[in-house]
Amino acid sequence: MKEFDFKSFKMNGFLALFIHLIVMPLLMVWGVITSIPTLVLAIILFVVWLVLFAGYIQLEPNEARAMVYFGKYQGTFKETGFFWVNPLLDKKKLSLRARNLDIEPIKVNDRIGNPIMIGLVLVWKLKDTYKAMFEIDAQTMASANTPSGTPLGNAVAHRMTAFENFVKIQSDAALRQVAGQYAYDDNESGSEELTLRSGGEEINDQLEQKLNERLAMAGMEVVEARINYLAYAPEIAAVMLRRQQASAIISAREKIVEGAVSMVKMALHKLSEEEIVELDEEKKAAMVSNLLVVLCADEAAQPVVNTGTLNH
Repeated sequence: MKEFDFKSFKMNGFLALFIHLIVMPLLMVWGVITSIPTLVLAIILFVVWLVLFAGYIQLEPNEARAMVYFGKYQGTFKETGFFWVNPLLDKKKLSLRARNLDIEPIKVNDRIGNPIMIGLVLVWKLKDTYKAMFEIDAQTMASANTPSGTPLGNAVAHRMTAFENFVKIQSDAALRQVAGQYAYDDNESGSEELTLRSGGEEINDQLEQKLNERLAMAGMEVVEARINYLAYAPEIAAVMLRRQQASAIISAREKIVEGAVSMVKMALHKLSEEEIVELDEEKKAAMVSNLLVVLCADEAAQPVVNTGTLNH
């Protein structure tokens, strides 16, 4: 069963208030001053007059009331304004407004088994009030946490808190599922495949899809989901930092060597093309060795002046 609109009788609240507070009291007074039999009717009308106060409802934008008549769902009332309905209806107030939820970072294992810390922030709202109220046990959880005689506003807050707890638990499960399908970084997986660190929007879209699949049964919808925290777990963070530093150093050295080889090649080509000096293979090897040492060294090379010949 799905949510449907409330179709039963409703009346403008101000018109009902006029009948309730002016017309009915006049009938009761007339019954009292007329005769004894009508006095009984006046007493009955007085009791009815008191009961009718329970029929007034007021709805603001993005609010709803799930109408239940002695256990039977009668529809969801979403029309904003001031109305009067059957006072015997149980009018369960719900909020359809978007709500934020910040999931604290949890420890999970990525695809290759490294422990990581990952957190999530999402925006969610109610989409189907029937499923939210009757497909999950949030109503009982809210009732258990709501003291007797609690005002309606607080009862709604407890009910929405129960929904939020449901979303939080399902979000935790979805986050673990998505995080376990990908490596933290491509340095770990050894390929250029999608990772948690580089996935960006694609990872967030998959997370949002998994969340909507899990929350559909509860009539809830995730508007947006974003990973807002991603790091290695503390026990391996220092080791992984050194590994990342080593990888960065290796990448930098590769660039330096590549540039140095290119410069040596260009130098030999220029010397040969412009016939500045003729070098045999042994001298070329010595020149290449010296140039590579100078270009690849971490510190500036110290010049040595040769006052002899090229061979000494």
